[in-house]
Amino acid sequence: MPEQKEPKQKGEKKEKSKQAEPKAEAKKPSVDKEKRDENFRYIVRLVNTDADGRKDIVIALTAVKGIGLRTAEIIARMAGIPKNVKIGDLPEEKTNELEKLITEYSEKVPHWMTNRQNDWSSGADLHLVGIDVDLYRRDDVNVMRMIRCYKGIRHEQGQKVRGQRSRANGRTGMTMGVMRKKESPAAAPAKE
Repeated sequence: MPEQKEPKQKGEKKEKSKQAEPKAEAKKPSVDKEKRDENFRYIVRLVNTDADGRKDIVIALTAVKGIGLRTAEIIARMAGIPKNVKIGDLPEEKTNELEKLITEYSEKVPHWMTNRQNDWSSGADLHLVGIDVDLYRRDDVNVMRMIRCYKGIRHEQGQKVRGQRSRANGRTGMTMGVMRKKESPAAAPAKE
């Protein structure tokens, strides 16, 4: 026959909780661990963009407009920097090298890895970063408006450009719903 356990008394519970407290204090992380090196930079300037220095290099590079995860990984590999290094820990020379690699990216990779292939004005394969992305996009839309192509006209009107439905969705600026006729007071039935 199995032995029956005696019910716990109130005094025993308190003793156990007192013993558990010192263990919890030992597990607290020290503040010194969070302290950074004096050369650490919390904001790193790359191609006219502020990158967070506390992030890994690949994630920090994606803060620059025109650079995605894949492109950031390739740039980090070309610079010879591991993915898990914080960008704020890099010295100034390394960040200058990164900026140079970003600007010369289109010359060092195949044409299909650039974000503006066969530019219509120059015929070159470009990789646009920073403010250039917005400038080129605005210029392209203005050219489409000037030559009065279908996409340019749709841009002017503020309509959908890529063939989406516009009957049921994206009806901003239009009156929606059904309007009722106003009832005149003479036509309304008299209440008694």
